[in-house]
Amino acid sequence: MAATTYIVKQFGIVSVGKFFAVFGLVWGFFMGIILAAGLGGMGSVFGAPALGVGAGLLGLVFMVIFGGVIGFIGGVIAAIVYNIVLGAMGGIEMDLEAKA
Repeated sequence: MAATTYIVKQFGIVSVGKFFAVFGLVWGFFMGIILAAGLGGMGSVFGAPALGVGAGLLGLVFMVIFGGVIGFIGGVIAAIVYNIVLGAMGGIEMDLEAKA
């Protein structure tokens, strides 16, 4: 099959932001688990295990939300910069082939 060449001229800013937000949510979840484990352990050290567990769960929720928001903002900024660069250089060539 013959490959067809296409040129990517621009990325959708909100679309890229949503894509990065999903990565941020996943990153925030894993970092939140680490934070929750640390805060949960600290509760036992200070003699208040329930407080540690509560702080750990709050930290997990915070990290997931924070990761999603920062991922979205980072994706929007990356798309804007990428679009400026693509506009200056004319785009990115891609050879695509139809699936059989």
